[in-house]
Amino acid sequence: MASQPTLKPEILVPKLGDYLIEKKYITNEQLEEALDYQKALKSAGRSELLGEVLINKGFIQRPLLDQAVTEQIMDLRNALQNANRTLEQRVIQRTIELQNALNKLAELDKLKSNFISNISHELRTPLTHIKGYQELLLAGAMGKLTPDQENTINIIKSASERLEKLIEDLISFSQISKGEISLKRTSVNLAALVKNLVNHNLIKGQEKNISLEFDGADALPTVLVDEQKISWVIMQLLDNALKFTPEYGKIYVRLKAVDQGVLVSVQDTGIGIPANKTDMIFEPFHQLDGNSTRRYGGTGLGLSLVKQIIEAHHSKIIVTSEVDKYSKFEFILPLTN
Repeated sequence: MASQPTLKPEILVPKLGDYLIEKKYITNEQLEEALDYQKALKSAGRSELLGEVLINKGFIQRPLLDQAVTEQIMDLRNALQNANRTLEQRVIQRTIELQNALNKLAELDKLKSNFISNISHELRTPLTHIKGYQELLLAGAMGKLTPDQENTINIIKSASERLEKLIEDLISFSQISKGEISLKRTSVNLAALVKNLVNHNLIKGQEKNISLEFDGADALPTVLVDEQKISWVIMQLLDNALKFTPEYGKIYVRLKAVDQGVLVSVQDTGIGIPANKTDMIFEPFHQLDGNSTRRYGGTGLGLSLVKQIIEAHHSKIIVTSEVDKYSKFEFILPLTN
């Protein structure tokens, strides 16, 4: 049981006169006269308690004053206990309300995850049909295409691939939101893995006149990671770097052995991130250019998934950036031994 607060004398003194009048132990006139006399004493450099003044003036006897003070203390103690009981009841009620609200939020979050998962899987089926007919058309199975027709089908194919990536992001997000992230850790040659991913993106970079540079020794120690998920993470960071880096920019991918493991760094010469928005980029569905005329596409899920996958590897992703100059994403992957 929580201890009751100590009743301090200074709490009682200002109310003593009113309490004595309420109990009809003194009159209003007697209190006024006692207060005036107390002020006069104070002006003369003397200090005397109100109760002593009342006794000295013969307005009340000491036994009666002591009784009144005791009664007042008991009344105040009872009032404090009642206030505490009321407060405890309000705290209990508020706690129940907050718990109900949390349960509702959890339920809504689950419904959201289920909806995202269901709609994403439903979108996969018609997309599979679209991709299948694209391949047939491009292969000439339905007749020879004119150059314009072939170009149009390739544009459709590119859009379909982008849509497929968005759907995969939604499915991955819904799985992780349900706590379904699982890692299949194996010993991985990170230098070889990252070099292949950089080479895979060279053509994309050439299309925007962006150079990709890889710096990582082949003799780096192996790391114990989920190769598929780490590949996805690095591809996501490279995609972002290509997306937010203007023409003739550069992207640097570096690997470095450190005490805790291997440091992975992806840096670009892109638009940068405002300091007050660095944490926000990892929020689901968040886009820095979140207005209706967004220049850059995407669901805003990529970096949220990156962060969760890196944290599942017991690491942390660190972002440093300067607007209109660069952005750098770094994290450390654990060694095999």
